[in-house]
Amino acid sequence: MNKQGILFAISNKVSNGKRADYLSWDEYFMATAFLSAQRSKDPRTQVGACIVNSENKIVGIGYNGMPIGCSDDLLPWHRDPENILESKQLYDKDEFKASKKLLDMAGIRYRQYRPERQKIVIDFSVIESM
Repeated sequence: MNKQGILFAISNKVSNGKRADYLSWDEYFMATAFLSAQRSKDPRTQVGACIVNSENKIVGIGYNGMPIGCSDDLLPWHRDPENILESKQLYDKDEFKASKKLLDMAGIRYRQYRPERQKIVIDFSVIESM
């Protein structure tokens, strides 16, 4: 067993106060989105999402991957190909505007995240020793 993990587990049981360095809700949800993004096979852009309801419950997570049933080995990953049909970047700005309007109408909050921490460390040895 990891001595540090044992001390951590004991200190949590003895202490009556809460930890000061726990993750905020935003940090927790953004870490979940970041972890989801690591599933992306896109060589240039890895994007994750964590959708949360008003009770701070996760209702969905996802990442930028191919739709179910589409092989990511057969379809192209090019951003600037010679043939436009081999591009994965076929965006229509009107669709983005419509999506934003839909989220606004549904009362769904969205914003760019600005982290307070630069790192969140997951030490599995501490978790296993508890």
